[in-house]
Amino acid sequence: MNDLTTGPVTRHLLKTTSFMLVTMVTQTLYVLVDLYWVGSLGKESVAAVGVAGNLTFVVLGLSQMLGVGTTTVISHAVGRRDGDSARLAFNQSQVLSMLAGVLFLVFAMLARGWYTRSLSADAATAALADDYLRWFVPAMALQFAIVALGAALRGIGNFRPGMIVSTSTVVLNMVLAPILIFGWGTGHAFGVAGAAISTLVSIGVGVVWFIGIFVYGDSVLRFDATQWAPRLAIWRQVLTVGLPPGVEFGLVAVYLFVVYTVSRPFGAEAQAGFGIGMRVIQAGFMPVVALGFAVAPVAGQNVGAGLASRVRDTYRAAAGMAMGVMLVVAVVCQVAGRQLMGIFSNDAGVIAVGDEYLHIMAWTFVASGLVFVSSSMFQALGNTMPSLVASVVRLLIVAVPAFILARRPDFRLEWVWYLSAGSILVQVVLSLVLLQRAFRRRFGRAHVTPAG
Repeated sequence: MNDLTTGPVTRHLLKTTSFMLVTMVTQTLYVLVDLYWVGSLGKESVAAVGVAGNLTFVVLGLSQMLGVGTTTVISHAVGRRDGDSARLAFNQSQVLSMLAGVLFLVFAMLARGWYTRSLSADAATAALADDYLRWFVPAMALQFAIVALGAALRGIGNFRPGMIVSTSTVVLNMVLAPILIFGWGTGHAFGVAGAAISTLVSIGVGVVWFIGIFVYGDSVLRFDATQWAPRLAIWRQVLTVGLPPGVEFGLVAVYLFVVYTVSRPFGAEAQAGFGIGMRVIQAGFMPVVALGFAVAPVAGQNVGAGLASRVRDTYRAAAGMAMGVMLVVAVVCQVAGRQLMGIFSNDAGVIAVGDEYLHIMAWTFVASGLVFVSSSMFQALGNTMPSLVASVVRLLIVAVPAFILARRPDFRLEWVWYLSAGSILVQVVLSLVLLQRAFRRRFGRAHVTPAG
């Protein structure tokens, strides 16, 4: 267990971010390599993975309800030096993750046919997406356990085991993907489904490995069957903090649903271009995502200890890092957007759609970095509802006009990209205002607010 309530907050942020960044870079490399292999199967396969990948954000939303809540509750207990409460929260979070994983598996497997037919531009894309989800849904069900176990380790400030497990399983995934997709050495090519099968195998290995850390390792958190009976008070604590961020991730899935719906008349070409562009942006955002994972426990332990000045300093240091990194990513996408798209597709139409998307959205990357850090600060404060409010406002700014404009005969996809860019600028302003308010409520008006 690492005490994050003493010592320079910048050092804690850099150290914890570095652990998470190794994991994120490896995961990003896998996503891009996987996209490269799938891209060689054609635009329908790319579009199918994009349609199926939308479900990833649903899983992220549901699993982050547990992950964010677990990290916050455990980090607050650690800040108070209350080990018993930390261990109880850990065991209860594992019960919740198992229950959520089983429910997701049953529902998603039953609904996958309807889901793929509803979003796909044509029958070929729908068939490929359904084949992919047959294996990808069980993989995502196991993801609930991965998230809950990793979140517990972050809550006590121990990032190293999660980095090792995640990096190793991602490397395994990268090795397995081309073997299963193309049948290298086996003579049996699974096609696009091979990418999902490799993910399932890798996540399964990760779950077993994580469990071993808590059973045989030296973690202060241990599985204790006597604490597995439902404790509704603990569930309420975890879900009160975790529900709004979970819904936020769910809103990303709604946003993607909107885009894929209004883009259906433009064919698989447009859906593939948007899908690749989204993956490129996700890759560029990984450093900020890693920083966000570091901010929550660093600030969270200091919130639990009542150290307002250290919480404020954590935000300011993280905000500066996020803006600097995202400025670099924005410049790269502006200068080399077409080249980035060309790595994953040789279809001129697909490249054109993705390049235009990257050019427009790059103007919002710095603002998006601040949104990520602010969201993590809301988690640390134990009050995540303001972040959800800002995300809902953003979605409404995009979804309502997009569906109205899509009815026009001269409708163009770039109109949706401009709506998306404008919504992020509104979101960052609203997030900063609400964060100041949340900080004053937690620590009183005597302290300078984080964004002030």
